[in-house]
Amino acid sequence: MTMPGYPPRPRSLWAAVIGVAAGVAALAFLYATLKPADKAASLCPAASRALAARLAPLAKGDAAAIRVATDPRPALPLTFERPDGTKTSLADFRGRPILLNVWATWCVPCRAEMPALDALQAAKGGKDFEVVAVNVDTARLERRGPFLDSVGVKALERYADPSGDAFEALRRDGKALGLPVSLLIDRDGCEVAVVSGALKWDSADAAAVIGALKGG
Repeated sequence: MTMPGYPPRPRSLWAAVIGVAAGVAALAFLYATLKPADKAASLCPAASRALAARLAPLAKGDAAAIRVATDPRPALPLTFERPDGTKTSLADFRGRPILLNVWATWCVPCRAEMPALDALQAAKGGKDFEVVAVNVDTARLERRGPFLDSVGVKALERYADPSGDAFEALRRDGKALGLPVSLLIDRDGCEVAVVSGALKWDSADAAAVIGALKGG
């Protein structure tokens, strides 16, 4: 007789060995057929999953467009330029959470969102958090500075990716169907949430999300 909730008793030791071997083979096959994104998810620590669980109920009101990951995974290895033109990457920000925002000067919603991002950086930015706003214009690069000046940006560092590779990588990953797009990345470099489109980052609801991200 088989007890509910328990596996049947093997008929013999040999049958048990065969069963274990078959199970191991099945697990190996399953892992081999996983998509890279699925395998990457397993690389994030339990702390990232716990943080996502805390963020989920906070994605409401003015922050309702934030889509929190059910199983966080390492952020893509995006590279871009610092204001002085030297190269940096998301890996350089490990150890502190960030809000990665990808934008362009021709993007109308970006113009509306940028002052709120600047206000968030001014209020919350520091050694334990940064708004990393990356411009992805690939032509007429002289527009970037005047654009930011025209919307009153003062606190944001002026990161850029004139190659457009960062946006393309996010597009291939299903994140960037348009601009702007924002990712919340924890101190372990794991992507815990994504936002497609503009958000009121200077709202109380967004502040609660960022507070939880910093605390995680």
